[in-house]
Amino acid sequence: MYQIKNEFLSIAVNPVGAELSSIKNLETGIEHLWQGNPEIWASQAPNLFPVIGILKNGEYNFEGKTYKMPKHGFVRHNENIQLKTETENELVFELSYSEESLQHYPFKFNFEIAFKLKGKNLEVSHKVFNLDTKTMYFSLGGHPAFNAPLFENENYEDYYLEFDQKLDLRSYLLNEEGLVSERTKGILDNENKIWLKKDLFENDALIFKNITSKKVALKSKISGTVLSLEYPDFKNLGIWAKPGAPYVCIEPWLGIADVEGTDQNLKTKEGIEQLEPGKFFEAGYTINIL
Repeated sequence: MYQIKNEFLSIAVNPVGAELSSIKNLETGIEHLWQGNPEIWASQAPNLFPVIGILKNGEYNFEGKTYKMPKHGFVRHNENIQLKTETENELVFELSYSEESLQHYPFKFNFEIAFKLKGKNLEVSHKVFNLDTKTMYFSLGGHPAFNAPLFENENYEDYYLEFDQKLDLRSYLLNEEGLVSERTKGILDNENKIWLKKDLFENDALIFKNITSKKVALKSKISGTVLSLEYPDFKNLGIWAKPGAPYVCIEPWLGIADVEGTDQNLKTKEGIEQLEPGKFFEAGYTINIL
C-alpha cells in the first residue's frame, strides 16, 4: 500500500488497480472507506475505465472487429499500473497501453489517476491521453464505497444522501442481463434526500442520467454530516450497495452500462466520450471529510 497524510486525513492506495483502500479521519480516528469484506463485496473504490458497467455479451464492435471487455473495464484489478509520482500530499499512478491491451481495446492511450490531500479534502483526478492516430472512445468513473453506519448506536436507516438542491429524480432500471432499460422508477419528487434502506438496492444500482446536482453529502440523523462528494466534471451518478451491507457507493460516471437496444458499436454507445489524436482529457471529483 502507498500512504500519504496531512494533519487531518490519511489515505492508502492499493497499487493493484490504483484502488483507494483507506480514508481515515485523524481527528476522530474513523475509517470512512469500506474495508472490502470478501464475503459481502471485496472491492473498495474501483476505477472504471474504459467502460462503465457491463457490455452486452461482454463485448463491443469497433470498425468491423469484435472485442471482449470485462465489467467496468480493465483498470480495476490491473497489476500493471505504475506509481508515477509520490510527494508528501499526492500519489499519481499511470497505466499505458500494451500489446496485450490492444487485443481488447484498440487504442494507444495513457491513463493517469492522482490522489491529492488538501486540508480535509481528497481530490481524485483523472487524465486520459490519446497517443493514437485515430479518435479514441472511452468512459470513465469512480466507485468509492463509504462506511455507514459509523457508530454502534446507529443503524443503516439513520443515514441518508442529501443533494445540494431539490431534484426530480428517476432511476433507470437494469434488466436481468444488467443492461440499462427504458423503464424508470421515481426516487425524488422536488426533494433532496434519499434515505438509506436495506431494500433500496434490491433491483441493483440507482442510475441517474444527466443529474443537475453536482454535490451530495452522506449524513446521519444522529451524528450529523459525515462527508460530501463533489463531481462537477461528471454527467451521471450511480448509487449502490449490496442489499443489507453497511456501506454506500457514490459513483460519478462519464458513461453508462450498455442499454437494452445497443447495437454494440463503441462509436455510438450511449454516453461515450471522444478524444481526438494527440489530445488529453481531464475529470475529477472531491471527497470532503467533515
